[in-house]
Amino acid sequence: MTIFTPTAANIARFAADLRAGRVVAFATETVYGLGADATNSDAVLAIYETKRRPRFNPLIVHVSDVMTARGLVDFPPLAERLARFWPGPLTLVLPRRPEARLSDLVTAGLDTVGIRVPAHDLARRLIAEAGVPVAAPSANPSGRLSPTSAAQVDAAFHGAVPVLDGGASSMGVESTILAVNGDSVTQLRAGALARDEIEAAIGQGVAVAKSGAAIAAPGMLASHYAPNAMLRLDASEPRDGEAYLGFGVGDGALNLSPSGDLREAARNLFAMLHQLDATATRIAVAPIPHHGLGEAINDRLKRAAAPRG
Repeated sequence: MTIFTPTAANIARFAADLRAGRVVAFATETVYGLGADATNSDAVLAIYETKRRPRFNPLIVHVSDVMTARGLVDFPPLAERLARFWPGPLTLVLPRRPEARLSDLVTAGLDTVGIRVPAHDLARRLIAEAGVPVAAPSANPSGRLSPTSAAQVDAAFHGAVPVLDGGASSMGVESTILAVNGDSVTQLRAGALARDEIEAAIGQGVAVAKSGAAIAAPGMLASHYAPNAMLRLDASEPRDGEAYLGFGVGDGALNLSPSGDLREAARNLFAMLHQLDATATRIAVAPIPHHGLGEAINDRLKRAAAPRG
């Protein structure tokens, strides 16, 4: 058995695995993560090898509380203001502290590191019990659909990775990634925390990284989050041979949100793409509004539909 229920004994077992340098999968509120000790280069290397992930693509470090984050990265006043969203689906890219014992493989050679405090109670409990910061990209083969359930992780790695089952991910898309530079902030990846909500909370605008910008965080590759099936976006209806993923009232048998709720759509996105990908070779997707969480949904769909190298 590779899927484990979140009993105290199993949490202790997974924490011991992390301390021993082994790779495990666990639930977060965004998607399931493939985790290893961020201070152990052999363990971090095992993440890259398990995912078949390019090593120039940095990893997010997950910690159990803000105090631990402050010990790993420099925390300017703007980062302190943004930390109001922790625990939550926000990753901050900040200068790595010289004394931080993070593996250079985590940062892919950069002098910054992406860090977050997940909102999922099980994730924080596991990380706290392990006693180490945990590098954890999404628990899927690189470039493929992110998993929102333990069963999807188990299927993706054919039972080779133990999974701590925390139920279905409540957000359904990855964290929003912000780079903080002095008094300015740039969104490197749209995610489960909407940019307009961030701007309202901190009282200033958030710039958006230009297409083709240097890779400074996960999720910036042009082709990413892709199903095996080919995607056609902004489709009003399916063509012959296409499965259809709808959005809005009366739009498709499989619908991200019949009521047009973008939070519901984000929560369902990867799960429904997984469902269609099991039987279809071509998928047409209805237009999604680009405001609020629609920015993150459209980002994932655009990368999923991009030509694959």
